Amino acid sequence: MRWKELFIPAVNLDVKEAEAFIQAHSEGTYTLLDVRQPGEYEQSRIPGSKLIPLPDLGDRIGEIDREKPVIIY
Repeated sequence: MRWKELFIPAVNLDVKEAEAFIQAHSEGTYTLLDVRQPGEYEQSRIPGSKLIPLPDLGDRIGEIDREKPVIIY
């Protein structure tokens, strides 16, 4: 499976919509996925996010729970 197939259907959210989603849902009911590089993650990450750099996503796709919504940034 290609990693992009995991995220279909996809909905684009702007920052305010993403913040509203996070505030309306309990932690653990969704996955907040940071696909930036480790240095960027360390400098500024959203608490509770999971780091899987985009180049590694194909190999690590199994770490993402398919039953939960995923917010990717």
